Amino acid sequence: MALAQRKYQPSPTNIRELETPVVPKKQLPIQPVRKTISVGEKFLFVLFTIVVVSFATLILHTQAQINDANREVEMVGKEISELGKQNTELAIQVKEKSTYEVIWEKAKELGLNLNENNVKVVPGR
Repeated sequence: MALAQRKYQPSPTNIRELETPVVPKKQLPIQPVRKTISVGEKFLFVLFTIVVVSFATLILHTQAQINDANREVEMVGKEISELGKQNTELAIQVKEKSTYEVIWEKAKELGLNLNENNVKVVPGR
C-alpha cells in the first residue's frame, strides 16, 4: 500500500484549496456628523463674548481713572514741593532781615532814637 500511495500524485485539479472562512469585519456605528451649532451654543457664545468684552472695558476704564488720579497726585506733589522751597526761601529772608543791625538801620530811617533811659531789661526765660 505504501507503494500505491507513493505512485499517486494528485493532479492540480484534484487539490481542493482550503477555503478560509471570511469573517465580516465589525462595522463601527456611524455617528451623525454635526456641522451646525445649536441655538443654545450660539447664545452661550454670544453671552460669554459680551461678558468678556464688558469686563475688559471695565478694567480699562478703571485703569484710566487710576492713571488720572495718579497724574493729579503728582501735580499736587510738585506744587507742594515748590511751596516748600518758597517757604524755606522766605524763612531765610526773615532770618536775614530780623538781625539787630537791619532793624536798627530801619529804625533810624524812620526817625527813631535810642534812649537808654527808656530801655528796660527783661530777664530771659
